[in-house]
Amino acid sequence: MAALTTQVLVPGGSASTLTTAAVGGDTATPGDGVFLEVLNGGGSTITVTLATPGTVEGLAIADRAITIPTGERWKIPLTRMYAGGDGQATITYSAVTSVTVGVFKVA
Repeated sequence: MAALTTQVLVPGGSASTLTTAAVGGDTATPGDGVFLEVLNGGGSTITVTLATPGTVEGLAIADRAITIPTGERWKIPLTRMYAGGDGQATITYSAVTSVTVGVFKVA
């Protein structure tokens, strides 16, 4: 797993970059105003899964699976609900060929 660095978007505008999605998945620091951006440049639909480590009344919360069609760029909120014991969100991908990602926070 690769740790994605949060890029801060400032009011005057900011340059931003996407990086190749890691085969074993990525981690990121979730929080208020934080989102994951995924660009699916591959030849088929992919599924991005956010692990949800919490429980409600002793019952596990299901992981969130997001389907991203070919050629689309999606922004997915990374709320604190996805923080594991280490404070990091765990993100996995059904495929990574031509998939790029980035984590952003609005200042």
